[in-house]
Amino acid sequence: MKVARYLQLSIAAALITIALKTAAWWLTGSVGLLSDAMESFVNLAAAVFALAMVTVAHAPADEDHPFGHGKAEYFSSGFEGLLILGAALAIIWAAVQRLLAPQPLEALGLGVALSVVSSVINGGVAWMLLRAAREHDSIALEADGRHLMTDVWTSIGVAGGVLLVPVTGWLWLDPVLAIAVALNITREAW
Repeated sequence: MKVARYLQLSIAAALITIALKTAAWWLTGSVGLLSDAMESFVNLAAAVFALAMVTVAHAPADEDHPFGHGKAEYFSSGFEGLLILGAALAIIWAAVQRLLAPQPLEALGLGVALSVVSSVINGGVAWMLLRAAREHDSIALEADGRHLMTDVWTSIGVAGGVLLVPVTGWLWLDPVLAIAVALNITREAW
């Protein structure tokens, strides 16, 4: 079952990016980078659920499912959308708190570098998942790959924006970026 191997790769990438992005947030105090880290937790949950559903989908037909279990992958795609929506709401909540109580950012160089490394990892895995989705006609791989590509673009936006905070002095830019990330991932959830 090659599809499962791709999802195991996605799980490994999620674990690595959680560590990198959480470190980036911890070093900088950026709520934008925190939102990026929260999105990686969603990536992990989605990949684990997708792996479970793909495993179910490949089970042979039985008395209760005479045509097999192939439709289980659709549950994975829908569940991933719900997880993304939940993360978006949590990100907006954290960003509003930071808008109400702005704080300066620290260690931006190292924090953004960690975020960029995680984006490179996610971009490579997303590319492999999308290619494998076409090859294996798997909606679960496609949903996971699209989700990771969304994460790549939002990470790039957050990193660029966070670097603008010390240049402009606009502390509000960090939480506004986090809200923009939340709105973007809400669009992807839909």
